Amino acid sequence: MPSSLRTVLATAREDVAAARRHDPAARSALEVALLYPGVHAVWAHRLAHRLWTVSPVLHPLGRAVSQLARFATGIEIHPGATIGPRLFIDHGMGVVIGETAVLGADVMLYHGSTLGGRSLSRGKRHPTLGDRVTVGAGAKILGDITIGDDASIGANAVVVKDVPATGVAIGVPAVVRIPTVAPRDRLPVEDPSELIEYMI
Repeated sequence: MPSSLRTVLATAREDVAAARRHDPAARSALEVALLYPGVHAVWAHRLAHRLWTVSPVLHPLGRAVSQLARFATGIEIHPGATIGPRLFIDHGMGVVIGETAVLGADVMLYHGSTLGGRSLSRGKRHPTLGDRVTVGAGAKILGDITIGDDASIGANAVVVKDVPATGVAIGVPAVVRIPTVAPRDRLPVEDPSELIEYMI
């Protein structure tokens, strides 16, 4: 088996394992591989991104793959976005990831979240997420900002400024809090909607 095919299969297995680790409803690897649109969107993106980075001549083909994936899954990932290993998109509908977004390893996105731009600049205009970042349902992270490792973005938060490592961003506009407990000692945030803070 060619090494490139081995790499593709290993990456696909990691993506399936990430989905099973994050979703208690996932009953088997086969179920995830066949029925999880978030996983399908990530796989399609990996192909589209490969086409996008090989040559500008292949940009239209990369865009075509990403548009087909958007139609099939309801998840829009620009082929120029750089996505690390084991991204898990839970539920997925309405997720948008812009062209210059960069995602580290083990990122988790919930439905309706947006990694968008705030300008018409042709340069870097989308966010950079570190490793193990969780983005809650409906959250918007906008502009060329950095979200540090192990940060959590609460449901429906609107984030337009950097969030440091281990930070928790909630509200509109987002307010950042730094937990006093180290990430390795915290319980995992299975439902970022718990991070909603109502202010009257």
